[in-house]
Amino acid sequence: MPRKAKELSAQAVANLKAPGLNAVGTVAGLYLQILPSGARSWILRTMVGTRRRDMGLGGYPDVTLAGAREKARRARELIAQGIDPIEQARAARSALQAAQARAVTFQEATYAYIDTHENGWRNAKHAAQWRATVEAYAFPVIGSLLVRDVSKEHVLAILQPIWKTKTETASRLRGRIEKVLSYAMQAGYRPEGLNPARWRDNLDLLLGARSKIAKPRHHAALAVGDVGAFMVRLRDAEGIAARALEFAILTAARSGEVRGATWAEFDLAGATWTIPARRMKAGREHRVPLARAAVKLLRALPGGLPRDLVFPAPRDGMLSDMALIAVMRRMDVPAVPHGFRSTFRDWTSERTNYPNEVCEMALAHTIGDKVEAAYRRGDLFEKRRQMMNEWAAFCAKAEQPAKVIPLRGKR
Repeated sequence: MPRKAKELSAQAVANLKAPGLNAVGTVAGLYLQILPSGARSWILRTMVGTRRRDMGLGGYPDVTLAGAREKARRARELIAQGIDPIEQARAARSALQAAQARAVTFQEATYAYIDTHENGWRNAKHAAQWRATVEAYAFPVIGSLLVRDVSKEHVLAILQPIWKTKTETASRLRGRIEKVLSYAMQAGYRPEGLNPARWRDNLDLLLGARSKIAKPRHHAALAVGDVGAFMVRLRDAEGIAARALEFAILTAARSGEVRGATWAEFDLAGATWTIPARRMKAGREHRVPLARAAVKLLRALPGGLPRDLVFPAPRDGMLSDMALIAVMRRMDVPAVPHGFRSTFRDWTSERTNYPNEVCEMALAHTIGDKVEAAYRRGDLFEKRRQMMNEWAAFCAKAEQPAKVIPLRGKR
């Protein structure tokens, strides 16, 4: 036990000038430390277990003499109970810092999730839609809420007002909220456990199946028998958007895949178009066998550098989806570009004997059966090449309406 020094008054402490440790009395081991610079602070020098520790009690005069003595007494009481006050204070600071690091709002967690994942998303439009729906519907309710405090009640408050009127948007929004909350769990921003935005055995019981509320709307498509006549008219239409639409029909590709195509993706000698995974809906590279008519169309275009778009907008950049829709509107056709994929699928079913897997692979659809998907390693490329040439030939001529010949009765 250190010997207590003479008890100094507050005025006596204020008059201390000598650099070093100046004992102030009352509590054993309590000193006013004066640095050569003149800075002053309180130090409690004591034994903690078998170790001598110098414990800082704050600066002078912010901490008064009376305050320093009270802090020193509390520290000695803790030591008497077998507690190291220095380690206790360090642990408290560490816990505070950890709690502050985890104090992330739902909005902050959302932007962190987007920053982490948007480079892997298909295109900028998808990223913009992702951000816009969460900002419009979720942020007003839980944006400023700590992500660890988001509950099922909050998620329902977001979804219920739009579940029946904007079912598709609400369904996508639910999935996005679920992803943000899962990200927050893995990042340590909220406790791990059941995600309040999960669907199965959770929100499905409270919101109702999407299919029962909003029936799916199919893209308007031309009948198979009308494709040839339409293509005759389309080939006479001028403009790069018309050529892009014609190419999309000949390849049964999605509008975005065609509009984003660059010359580097094409091997015209091999009549092959290889679409990289980052531009495919399924996230996998897709090879498209080009029919002779499709190759002829490409060779007739101006061409460009490998990185250049094949179907650029008139003022540079990528054509918009509306550019292809506008072509069909000018032609007064009651369909949309994406509908030609349905028309193609109808043609394969009604007019050909190609197996289902060949037709589905031409459309770059994923295989629903996981076992079948695991064993099928090829892409049926040559079978698809033959099919696409037959499709192009079918599109090359207009079908004549069937004549109805009346049967004569017997005389």
